[in-house]
Amino acid sequence: MAEVSFRGMEASNKRKTYLLLAGMGALVWVVIYAALTYFGASTVGIVPIAVGIALVSVWGSYYASDSIVLRMTGAREISEGENPKLFNVIHEVVIASGLPMPKVAVVEDSAPNAFATGRNPNHAVIAFTTGILDAMDRDQLQGVIAHEMSHVGNRDTLVSAVAATTAGAIALLSDMLTRMMWFGGGRRDSRSGNSNPIALVVSLVVLILAPLAAMLLKSAVSRRREALADATAVSFTRNPAGLRSALEVLAADSTVVQQRSTAVAHIWIESPLDARSVSRLFATHPPIEERIAALRAMESLGPAQ
Repeated sequence: MAEVSFRGMEASNKRKTYLLLAGMGALVWVVIYAALTYFGASTVGIVPIAVGIALVSVWGSYYASDSIVLRMTGAREISEGENPKLFNVIHEVVIASGLPMPKVAVVEDSAPNAFATGRNPNHAVIAFTTGILDAMDRDQLQGVIAHEMSHVGNRDTLVSAVAATTAGAIALLSDMLTRMMWFGGGRRDSRSGNSNPIALVVSLVVLILAPLAAMLLKSAVSRRREALADATAVSFTRNPAGLRSALEVLAADSTVVQQRSTAVAHIWIESPLDARSVSRLFATHPPIEERIAALRAMESLGPAQ
């Protein structure tokens, strides 16, 4: 029964991720159609410009994600000799997951937290704050490690890069077109032949609201990947209680990591910004109480076989 539970959670979260990414792709086409409706054929050349800028900025960061994130968070790579107990638990999860051994880093911060980064499993880094290493026992730490290794195995850095590229392209395209509206006096290509006022108003609304919709979709993708990582972690450890207990420790602790910029907030196992979000729709993580409840439900089904 537990096997069905976490496998079912994995499959469900993967499907939802694919649907959200498909929704972002559909949103791109809606924006392009709205632009052509409002401005006419003259806007076609703007599309590759926006996509190109987004690709260069996001994919450049993606390929250097490990070094960029380590610098931004102040994480320091450590060797096995510096913390053999930590490496011992990591080796256990590596064997269970079948993934390559990642690099390991530590962030000098009293707030308990952890993250994973790197463009693929062969360039992965998992990092832990000194606070989480002090606060958690072996089973709890194993659950956290399994969660972070799940991000590595599920290629969540890649998924995030795809979502960020799409959302960035939508934002750039909408911004360029909005500027054309104001500075171009709202002139449209007369060859478009579209004089339907309702269609023009709808197109204008789409162009204005598209960046917000893209941001909501990107946040939703991030939440799905966090839920997927929780379920995958259980498939590695066969012990929902470890990760559940670890999340309870995080929920009970009110301290926040020093590095909490929006650029890296989504990578932590507990986001330092979600508690201050105006709406849950913009949160990058599911509420920690919901994550705990899902893991507790798996516990109640008994040990996985």
